[in-house]
Amino acid sequence: MGSEMGLRERKRRQTFEAVSEAAIGMFLERGFDKVSVAEIAAAAGISKPTLFRYFPAKEDLVLHRFADHEDEAARVVAAGRTAGVAPLPALYAHFRTGLERRDPVTGLCDNAQVRAYHALLYGTPSLVARLYGYQGRSEQALAAELGEGVGARVAAGQIIAAQRILAEENWNRIAGGASADALYEDALAAADHAFHQLSQGLGAAYGRA
Repeated sequence: MGSEMGLRERKRRQTFEAVSEAAIGMFLERGFDKVSVAEIAAAAGISKPTLFRYFPAKEDLVLHRFADHEDEAARVVAAGRTAGVAPLPALYAHFRTGLERRDPVTGLCDNAQVRAYHALLYGTPSLVARLYGYQGRSEQALAAELGEGVGARVAAGQIIAAQRILAEENWNRIAGGASADALYEDALAAADHAFHQLSQGLGAAYGRA
């Protein structure tokens, strides 16, 4: 039974990824608003109701990539705690590592496909609006990991906002023609400064970055 359920889940995930990739390809070619859900379903060989079982909204066809990162900050804090590392130092080290490996989540990635995806995302108002929902859930997950009360919520809000601003700044400069390699030192300095500011305000409770 277990292997059968595992196979079913793998097939479901494969379908999920295939539908999303097909949709993103169509959006990049023609624009998000010019491609219908019915067209995407037909191209993927599934019915429209089936597509909506995988993706409740059209925007989710693009933004599901962010869903994998919704609880990333919370997971980093949990892993750091297990290793005896305070939340801010753990998150700081994680972000720096992301910059080093040009993780698209940090905005410091000039891969052509990633640039096209980011241009689609930030150039489509409905996608930007829905992206804030994903970021809100990231904040909630981090706050739950940091502790209880308003203090944890405020801290989580500041941390997620700082990471978002750093990523947006990197992406804006990449979109303007800068290469990731040329931008790396500036991006690293900006991250150092941002986490230093967070440390000054939150350090007593969450550690010094």
